[in-house]
Amino acid sequence: MSMPQTGLNASLVELAITPRDRDLGGFSVRRALPGARRQMVGPFIFYDHLGPAQFAPGQGIDVRPHPHIGLATVTYLFDGRILHRDGLGNVQEIAPGAMNLMTAGRGIVHSERTPPGPRASGQKMLGLQSWVALPRAHEETAPSFQHYSAEELPVVEDHGVYARVIAGAVFGASSSVTTLSDWFYVELRLSAGASAPFDADYDERAIYLVDGAIAIGGESFDIPQLLVIRPKERLTIRALSDARLMLLGGATIEEPRYLWWNLVSSRKERIEQAKQDWREGRFPTVPGETEFIPLPED
Repeated sequence: MSMPQTGLNASLVELAITPRDRDLGGFSVRRALPGARRQMVGPFIFYDHLGPAQFAPGQGIDVRPHPHIGLATVTYLFDGRILHRDGLGNVQEIAPGAMNLMTAGRGIVHSERTPPGPRASGQKMLGLQSWVALPRAHEETAPSFQHYSAEELPVVEDHGVYARVIAGAVFGASSSVTTLSDWFYVELRLSAGASAPFDADYDERAIYLVDGAIAIGGESFDIPQLLVIRPKERLTIRALSDARLMLLGGATIEEPRYLWWNLVSSRKERIEQAKQDWREGRFPTVPGETEFIPLPED
């Protein structure tokens, strides 16, 4: 819940979005974007909070091969591991703190499963998956995949503040991850009583509170939610307890985006074409996979 308090800066948070619970077959997620009140923050058009969940030995995640167009996926974990496979032949075990950016462009297929080792032993799972809409000029770019281990990403530490810059430039540090538009993503951990600035370096910004409690101006927040910040406002985030949050946003996407299932485009007809391509098997297959997710009913 959020608890408004009296203060001059109570309007710094334009919108507080509590994620909606969704059941993915025994594994629940909380979805903050898109929603009825806000579709995007910068280019971020989809935002899922995975877990926390504890998988018993023999259990795990099995997201069968499925297609994407017009977006880039970002998988970021705090606990647990996921095995990524895609139609380009990439096979990557995703570990906590790593940056995994899959650019779908004109079309890619991938699967996400629990790796054999963690599946055999059981594992705790906590993480985030987001989609970034591609600029119109790059919607049909060639698909690609980038992986950066946690050790390859810049970290800023100071007096109870720990920040890992996953993409973009924040706190004087810049990630080496290549992006097709101006956006940023940061994991921020604050010890109780610590503070961090959040300057207006990008058109649109938001904070996703993963756990803990924070104060922003005249408001405090203590459950997972997406806090959309008013444009051009500088602010300070203060931790009321040990807290973990994500900073995200970027340049405004001027053209509207259409989202259907796993497909994003500035053109409705392009989504219809992708639907037909998936029905008729025209997407590249994922090596080593024999299953797939059928196209949902319209």
